[in-house]
Amino acid sequence: MALSRSRRNDSGFNYWPGFVDALSTLVLAVVFLLSVFLVVQFFLSQEVTGKDKALERLNAQIAQLSSLLSLERLGKTTLDDQIAQLRAGLTSAEAERDRVKSLYDGLASAGANASSRATELGKALDSEKQISARALAQVEVLNQQISALRRQLAALEEALDASEKRDKESQTKISDLGQRLNVALAQRVQELSRYRSEFFGRLRTILGERPDIRIVGDRFVFQSEIFFESGQAVLLPEGDAELDKLATALVDLSKQIPVEIPWVLRVDGHTDVRPISSPQFKSNWELSSARAIAVVQYLISRGVSPQRLVAAGFAEFQPLDTANTDEAYRRNRRIELKLTER
Repeated sequence: MALSRSRRNDSGFNYWPGFVDALSTLVLAVVFLLSVFLVVQFFLSQEVTGKDKALERLNAQIAQLSSLLSLERLGKTTLDDQIAQLRAGLTSAEAERDRVKSLYDGLASAGANASSRATELGKALDSEKQISARALAQVEVLNQQISALRRQLAALEEALDASEKRDKESQTKISDLGQRLNVALAQRVQELSRYRSEFFGRLRTILGERPDIRIVGDRFVFQSEIFFESGQAVLLPEGDAELDKLATALVDLSKQIPVEIPWVLRVDGHTDVRPISSPQFKSNWELSSARAIAVVQYLISRGVSPQRLVAAGFAEFQPLDTANTDEAYRRNRRIELKLTER
């Protein structure tokens, strides 16, 4: 009975040594994987730390560049664009850094990609450094241009000061000349007023006291009926006689007034408000102007210098009496003489 049980035990298979070997192999594999994980984690943390330091240095350079650019921001729009690009690159680099950190967190599943991402990040940082160097070079060029502009501005300010000084001197001279001219003009006006009074006084004496000839203000007024028929601009014989007296007075006056006084006798033609339309005259403008010209031409034929005569037509637009009566119409139809300056 005991012999048969011993034989059954010798014929059974022992599994324990194989299980121990398999378990040892599994433990070694786990230890190996943990070792690899720790080594990769160490190198990746070193890589990320180095990139963080590089980003900090880049941030410091960008801050320094921004402080320099703020001094000349108004005239450096192109440089501002480059700084904006640089900041965009920094944002992109920071995004890459964040992505690398996320890769670090998920190292077990993406360890191989971490190295390539770190290489791309290094290239991006190198590119940003080159952009920063170009930006600094452009800042230096802009500083030189600003210095040149400031020198030009200083030269312009000096020229402006000199010009203002000359302008002040000129204004002083002009003011002095203006005062002297005003005095001279006032003297000439006074002289012309004196000659006008004498001339009107002499005309009053020559022409006598007539109701159709009167003085209104600074004008000698003749009613049109003295010289012209209604609607006509041909001088009447009795009008010629009156103009002969006027011409004689003008010739004598021209001998008395100094040559330097630029005087003229203005002959103004006026009509009443009633419109005219004839084959010869289409409007009161034409009639009043033709009458004034007829008087001037007659005075020239009697020896008055044409340089001392002016003919003007006012039609019905300068009435003496605005009433719609025959008497008002008669008063407004007139020839006025005014001794004035040229």
